[in-house]
Amino acid sequence: MTWNVVPGTKQEAGNCVVPVSAIYTPIKTFPSMPVLPYAPLRCRNCSSILNPFCVMDFSAKIWICPFCFQRNHFPSHYASISEENLPAELFPQYTTIEYKSPGEAYLHSVLMFVVDISIIEEEMTFLKPALSRAIGLLPDNSLVGLITFGTLVHVHELGFCSVPKTYVFNGSKDVSRNQLLEQMGFFLNKPVTGVIAGARDGFSSDSIARFLRPASDCEFALNSILEELQKDPWPILAGERSRRCTGTAVSVAASLLGAGFAGSGARIMAFVGGPSTEGPGAIVSKNLSEPIRSHKDLDKDSAPHYHKAIKFYEALAKQLVHQGHVLDLFACSVDQVGVAELKVAVERTGGFVLLAESFGHSVFKDSLRRVFQTGDKGLRLSSNCIFEINCSKDVKVQGILGPCASLEKV
Repeated sequence: MTWNVVPGTKQEAGNCVVPVSAIYTPIKTFPSMPVLPYAPLRCRNCSSILNPFCVMDFSAKIWICPFCFQRNHFPSHYASISEENLPAELFPQYTTIEYKSPGEAYLHSVLMFVVDISIIEEEMTFLKPALSRAIGLLPDNSLVGLITFGTLVHVHELGFCSVPKTYVFNGSKDVSRNQLLEQMGFFLNKPVTGVIAGARDGFSSDSIARFLRPASDCEFALNSILEELQKDPWPILAGERSRRCTGTAVSVAASLLGAGFAGSGARIMAFVGGPSTEGPGAIVSKNLSEPIRSHKDLDKDSAPHYHKAIKFYEALAKQLVHQGHVLDLFACSVDQVGVAELKVAVERTGGFVLLAESFGHSVFKDSLRRVFQTGDKGLRLSSNCIFEINCSKDVKVQGILGPCASLEKV
C-alpha cells in the first residue's frame, strides 16, 4: 500500500499528494500460502469473509463482521470453536489465505485458436508448425477448438477425424448467436455427462464436443487440418487488399464458447497477419487507394472506420467479460492489424498482445512456447478471476488500474 495509515477525514484524504492505493498480484507465487479444504464463511450482510480481525463471542458462538458490524452465528461444523481451538482463518498470521471446496467443479483450460489464412504462403509455412508445437505442449485434458478465417469464417469440427467437416459463415456480416447455434446444429437438452462437463444454456454437451475436444483426442485431427491448411483461395483483385474478416471470426468464437462454457475460464487466441477489411471491426476498405489510418488520423478523429470498429469491439468485450472469457492477440505483420481497435476487448478481458514482424520471428515463436510451458518458464496464465472488494462504511473504492472490467455492482 502507498500509506501505512488510512486518512481519518476527508480533508486528510484530500491533502494526500499520493492517493491511498494497494497493489495486488493474484497469481504471484506464495510458498507459505495456506490452502483450506472448505468454503469460506461469509457475513450474511456484506458477504465479507471470516478473518483474524473479527470480534469473537465463543460462548454464544457468534462473530462480528469488522466491516458492517453484523452479528453472525457460526454454523454447526464450527461447534468446537474456542480460544484454544481456532480455525485456520482466525490465526493472526493468516491474513492472506486460499480456499478450495472439496466438491468444487474444476474445468481444465479451454482454448479456441482463431487463425488468419489471408496471409502469404511463406507466413503460412511459419505459422502452421508453430501451432502444431503449441498443441503438443497442451495438457491432455485441455479442450481445444479451431477457427480459420479469411474471406469467410470456417469453424472446424474435430469430433470425427476420418471425415473433416467445417461450418462456413459469411465474413462480411455479423453472425448473431442464435444464427450461429442454429446453423451448427446445436440442440436443446439437459446437460449430460460426457466428454465435456459444463455445457451451459441447456445445450447438450455432445453439441459443443464436436468443436472443442480434449487435446489428447484431437491432436491428430488438428495436426492433419493444419498440414492441409492453405492460403485463402479467394482471388485478390488488382488494386485491392486481402479480404480478412477478423471481427466476425472472433465474434463467432465468442458465441461458440458462450454456448458451452459461459462462466468457466476460456481463452480465444487470435493469430492475425494483416488489417481487417471485411465485416464488423474492419479498419480499412479493400481498396488500396484508401490508406490505413495513422496515429495522426486517430488524433484528429479523421479515421472513417475507427468509431464503428470500437463500438463493435466494446460490445464484444462486454460479452466476453460476462462469459468470463479472455481474448489474446498475436499480431505478426509489418503492416497494421488494428490493435488500436482490438485493444479494448483485450484489455478488459485481461488478455495479452504480442507484436512481431512475422510468424517466423523468434519473438513470436519463443513467446508462444512460453504461453503453454509449465513451471517457472511458463507464464502461468489464469482466467475468469473475479475481485470482490469489501470496505468499511467510511471507505469507498475510487477505481482500479489493470487489465479488468467492472461488474457494475455497488
